[in-house]
Amino acid sequence: MDSVERPTWAPGDIDLSRPSIARVYDYWLGGAHNFAVDRAVADKTLADAPVIKEVVLNHRAFLRRAVRYLLDQGVRQFLDLGSGIPTVGNVHEIAQATDPTARVVYVDVDPVAVAHSRAILTGNDLVTVLQRDVRNAESVLGAPEVRGLLDFDRPIGVLMVALLHFVPDDEDPQGIVAAYRDAIPAGSYLAISHVGYEEGDWDPAWDRATGTYNRGVTQLVWRRGHEVEALFKGFDLVEPGVARLPLWHPESPDDVGEDAARFVSFGAVGRKS
Repeated sequence: MDSVERPTWAPGDIDLSRPSIARVYDYWLGGAHNFAVDRAVADKTLADAPVIKEVVLNHRAFLRRAVRYLLDQGVRQFLDLGSGIPTVGNVHEIAQATDPTARVVYVDVDPVAVAHSRAILTGNDLVTVLQRDVRNAESVLGAPEVRGLLDFDRPIGVLMVALLHFVPDDEDPQGIVAAYRDAIPAGSYLAISHVGYEEGDWDPAWDRATGTYNRGVTQLVWRRGHEVEALFKGFDLVEPGVARLPLWHPESPDDVGEDAARFVSFGAVGRKS
């Protein structure tokens, strides 16, 4: 199967018989960079916790709105941390549709995501992919791929979308954010989306959903709104501050459903002054 059905975007050293979390996400997002083995894992997870797809789609929609907001503020270079496969609604397509000279560095620790990304992005000299653990900011920021493409004398949009809820407290998420904050110039921006809830919001159905996700995908850390806000130390929050994802700069009233005020994820953007 491997030699017959392998598409051009799937590098030869990637085992297509094993599921990849990056390709599972691609499938949930409606992308085409996945295989039957990935879809099987994705569908099994959704059978137990169908709401997961809605959450994933909302984080991607927030990414799109945040990038467009930053473009409106004049930002033309982006550092996308924990990017996965740059598939449906990716950063460079959004940015380069506004300005073909916009630059993007994608960073992910998953070798499958990085290998697929490099194959997809061949020929775009203003976009690069770096395989690094984003928790090691020094390693990321010092990489030739980052220093060679991004100008640290001009504002940079740092994107941590659906990333920090995979970082437990004992790995110091605030310290990780601070390391990137200290490296970027004034006028730069940080965008974060994060699963979370407030007192009284929790639905018991989420116990099962979380268990299914933790077993089938990876461990998830839930945080409250004030904990997400604490990640923005050193940044001035853009209105409306930390908000439920559907309520952060919705593109139309149709994007705001009846459950928007209790949606189990937060999003915010901050500017470094």
